[in-house]
Amino acid sequence: MTSTAQPSVAEIDPRTDPLALIDVDHIRFLVGNAKQAAYFYATAFGFQVEQICDLTTGSRTAAKYLLTQGNIRMLLETPLSKDAPGADEIRRYGDGVKDIALTVFDATKAYEQALRNGGTSAYEPVTIKDAGGTVTMAGVQTYGRVVHTFVSRTGNFALPQVKAGGQFMPGYRAMQGFALNEYNRQHPCGLKFFDHCVGNVQEGKMNHWVKWYEDVLGFKMFKHFDDKDISTDYSALMSKVMASGNHLIKMPINEPAEGKKKSQIQEYLEWHDMTPGVQHLALRTDDELHSVAELRRRGVDFLAIPETYYETVWKRVDAMLTSHGHHAVKEDHKRVRDLGVLVDADDEGYLLQLFTKPLQDRPTLFFEIICRRGSQSFGKGNFKALFEALELEQEKRGNL
Repeated sequence: MTSTAQPSVAEIDPRTDPLALIDVDHIRFLVGNAKQAAYFYATAFGFQVEQICDLTTGSRTAAKYLLTQGNIRMLLETPLSKDAPGADEIRRYGDGVKDIALTVFDATKAYEQALRNGGTSAYEPVTIKDAGGTVTMAGVQTYGRVVHTFVSRTGNFALPQVKAGGQFMPGYRAMQGFALNEYNRQHPCGLKFFDHCVGNVQEGKMNHWVKWYEDVLGFKMFKHFDDKDISTDYSALMSKVMASGNHLIKMPINEPAEGKKKSQIQEYLEWHDMTPGVQHLALRTDDELHSVAELRRRGVDFLAIPETYYETVWKRVDAMLTSHGHHAVKEDHKRVRDLGVLVDADDEGYLLQLFTKPLQDRPTLFFEIICRRGSQSFGKGNFKALFEALELEQEKRGNL
């Protein structure tokens, strides 16, 4: 969700736009057991288990683990009682994304502007502080269970300090003696930041949420894919990609389309209590082959791409790159095939991508690992191969 050519803070004028976005502050997951989930993401994806907020730090309602890698910050949260916030959501939906938090200059002003624009409050501004600084947060409700929290930080909790390893917010302590942290420093997976975040909504609701992002947050349409672009003989979906004004944040929104069998979007909804939510997070790397190889070595399950895909992909990609004056794909073709990586190109360059299988037993949330060599698209040329791979998995689960 973050561009490699990010605008500097000085280029964003909060006086004219209180909704000007600085960064993805963090993405908060609600999970059944944050301690065990932290071990999973550290082991499988190489995340640092950086900080913790739990009973030992005075938190009586939830345990929270801050995981970091590059400019990625994931907050894993588990309610500590059946009546604590989020407990019912875990029962209904299983583990998943609750909050896509966005760093702004003034969280209160951003929240008030979003409400003036027609947004619905998820929670009013709250400030957590100590002698070192403040963190102010306020939330608006977006599709289904998902919230956007606006976050503004001062003093020791300012974003540059947090990026440098400083305290996330009051009430957190450093995670001492976690052996996997040193292992992951020595064996990096190379994940840098959130590239985009995809939401699944019910059939007929995509345009509603497109308009919501336009009206409430001031986003604009970036890309549009219809059922002719994303389909197989059996299933289809439609997608519109929304982007913030500086293209810092990209939010594709999917809805199912009519097909002979059940689309992956419909499967997601049925296993998510018919409630919209985050389908996948795309994590950017500068070296797709290194990242995928290391993740595979750690045991990450990726979708299996049909062998026939590689019989035609190079001709298609090379033709596109040559026609627009770009260099050919520099990655070794055999390693691309051996690792099962997808390749696509457009008028701006090419990209490499691969998708994990669901990260939990319910077929809902998964990750995408993506590397961009100029292309700012989403792998349109790969949609058919991707859907065929997804349909094979759906059939195994009895959900096609």
